[in-house]
Amino acid sequence: MTTAFAQKSAKIDELVDIEQARFAAARPKSRSFWAEGRKNYLYGGPSHWMRRWAGGFPIYVDHARGAELTDIDGNTYTDFCLGDTGGMCGHAHEAITEAALTQLGRGTTTMLPTEDANWVGQELERRFGLPFWTLTTSATDANRGAIRLSRMVTGRNKVLVFSGCYHGGVEEAHVEIRDGTIGLRNGIHPNGVDHSRVSKVVEFNDRDAMRAALADKDVACVLMEPMMTNFGMIPVAAGFNEFVREETRRTGTVLIIDETHTLSSGPGGFTAAHGLDPDVLVAGKAIAGGIPAGVFGVSEDIARRVWDEVPYVNPRKRQSAHLGIGGTLAGNALTVATMKAVLSSILIPENYALMIENAERLAVGARAIIEREGLPWHVSQVGARAEIMFSPEPPRNGADVIVTRRGDLEILLHAFYMNEGILVTPFHTMFLMCPATRADQVDHHASVFGKFARLVKEAGVD
Repeated sequence: MTTAFAQKSAKIDELVDIEQARFAAARPKSRSFWAEGRKNYLYGGPSHWMRRWAGGFPIYVDHARGAELTDIDGNTYTDFCLGDTGGMCGHAHEAITEAALTQLGRGTTTMLPTEDANWVGQELERRFGLPFWTLTTSATDANRGAIRLSRMVTGRNKVLVFSGCYHGGVEEAHVEIRDGTIGLRNGIHPNGVDHSRVSKVVEFNDRDAMRAALADKDVACVLMEPMMTNFGMIPVAAGFNEFVREETRRTGTVLIIDETHTLSSGPGGFTAAHGLDPDVLVAGKAIAGGIPAGVFGVSEDIARRVWDEVPYVNPRKRQSAHLGIGGTLAGNALTVATMKAVLSSILIPENYALMIENAERLAVGARAIIEREGLPWHVSQVGARAEIMFSPEPPRNGADVIVTRRGDLEILLHAFYMNEGILVTPFHTMFLMCPATRADQVDHHASVFGKFARLVKEAGVD
């Protein structure tokens, strides 16, 4: 570590300390609740993710509506995190609330379908182009189900993913390439899994590596986002998605596209917006308005191959073989009712147009500030999602992110933003719009980002 780098790092630490002290002083109730919660929760809160906010402890929420959130200390925030996409419909949307309350009065879960289920299945096919669907309780479970069916129909074990990916709690996707070596990302415990037997990992946008990895025909499926969003936004190179489709078809490999984040690209996700043709499509988070849910759809070819292995119920027997996926609460009546509300009245073309317009507005404003201040940063924007990254050019792959990522500046930005009334997803600097996001809220972000840029530049830590 050079002296200059050490000095810059120490200065950023000093600035973070200032922002965290400011954060704590304005949130005594949240700080107290966090200290109390640590007595009962393994990592302080109901989910271990909640400890990762940059203030030193998370805010405790009193209420949220639209694109705003108010904590128990009375501080109000413009919410560009939106529950890391789970709240993309906007908080407490009337259509979701009404659907949920109505269904709660009629029964929540019976392990039987309701009339709404048929409408949801038809709408999923219309939007995404795949005819046969299964509901799960999360996108993680949907990905696991898609992988299991892919192994069933191909007779292969391995799953190919891209370095830097995130697909929920899928064991096969916990791998990355770092300094040329394949290992587990984020210090994740191997959990007794021999990843060399079940996983392959290559860099995103690398055609040669992809071709070589599929050549042995031992890969059951490629599990991918159509552009990467979980390691910083990594744009897809021109023609790469089409190349992956060609290579997977040539090698008999199932192509699974995970649209959990990229559903923000439009009513049919990135897949419909760009004419992609997956064998399996996965979505979750926002698909039922924040009620826990995931979905995966399969092509007719995949469905028929699955039915060859596990047929429909034989009328003379109680049931056919178990698929090894699902859960008691999957496809419950409450989830289906809220999913219908989302698909019929919220994640619709006119709302997407507004969301995308606001994302473009945020990106344009942030780029203008970066240019004005002469900072070596960039902004990516796709659909209703944008991200500020502290590097001059968009990364091509996970290796680029590893080399250029400024985790110290990300922490400083998050702490500074919360003190200025803005929430951003705590794992990166990504902004998401919902139908309730207003232009004045986006403009407020520009003002706050301008303050942050000046702070960093004047401190000489850009």
